[in-house]
Amino acid sequence: MPLLLLDLDNTLLPRDAAFRAWAQDFLLERALPPADVEWLATIDGGGYVPRSTVLSAARRRYGLDESLDRLLAHYRRGINAHIHCPARNLDALRAARAAGWTLGIVSNGSTGAQLEKIRRTGLGPMVDGWVISEEADCLKPDPLIFEIAAQRCGVAPTGDWATHTWMVGDHAPADIAGAELAGLRSVWLHHGRPWAEPGYRPTLKAAGLPEAVGQVLAARGAPSPRPGVRAGAAGKRRGSIAGRPVVSRPVASGARGGAVVEPGPTAQSGAHHGVQFLLSAPDGGHAPSVAHADGDASAAAAAGSAVRNRSDGFARRPDGRPGTTPPPVPLPVRPSPPPTTPAPDASAPSPARAG
Repeated sequence: MPLLLLDLDNTLLPRDAAFRAWAQDFLLERALPPADVEWLATIDGGGYVPRSTVLSAARRRYGLDESLDRLLAHYRRGINAHIHCPARNLDALRAARAAGWTLGIVSNGSTGAQLEKIRRTGLGPMVDGWVISEEADCLKPDPLIFEIAAQRCGVAPTGDWATHTWMVGDHAPADIAGAELAGLRSVWLHHGRPWAEPGYRPTLKAAGLPEAVGQVLAARGAPSPRPGVRAGAAGKRRGSIAGRPVVSRPVASGARGGAVVEPGPTAQSGAHHGVQFLLSAPDGGHAPSVAHADGDASAAAAAGSAVRNRSDGFARRPDGRPGTTPPPVPLPVRPSPPPTTPAPDASAPSPARAG
């Protein structure tokens, strides 16, 4: 099944608009000049400047007595209160789902903050998986993070998987360079900017997510719509492998294998530093729908967009709440080259012992 990977901030979600809304609140609550929104937006750097740097600079500029921890807490609450997923972006995801694409999110950032955005905006039930750089211990443009994303979406990153995978994002050094390094096709969301990277280029360019998804669906090799399957609804048949329950779901016409077999709720797979991870949510169910003030999440659920999200068990504590310690990460298995034995050289010294 073809795979569509998507960046989160300023691709699926208008993150910079949420930052400006928070900045307006920040200035208003402290009776500071409203025009300083531009100063804060500049030092924010589209979210690529560390929060501690941004808020420490603001603290000095305005002579604030508030602690950095207090300002960080205010920022995190405020930006998430303003974040939302535009209806046109949700419609684009539904269109891709109806056309037979598997969907995943690949985001650089802190686990807690990015996970909160995914859940607050109702994106969790609409994608098959996600990966966040902090909990994965690698970040875009490292090709490994795209392979982890594929695994969490149920796509094995082996063989010709990259030829059936697209990446959509707005940040050239992370999203587009990463896609090129991983061998994926890409769409760059230009947001009115010129392309400025001489060493690599996106496959396509688009003004926004709906246009990007439309270009991907129209591209050569796009799958046929799933016959008789509602957008986002996955028909399931139960069986077992080695005594463990599994779920198989239909795939798009023309996709390899006929069906994707998923380990059941109790199955475990992969290891990182010797610790196993759960493939699905702790309760074995679907990723929960999360209500949002503007109704986007409930609209998504009402439209039948909920899917089995294999990433829901990541970054969660046993009580089901988001965890603070990065969980183990599934690492793709890469075959080692066969060992070679050099011809003995009597004149060569014995190798020194490490350490």
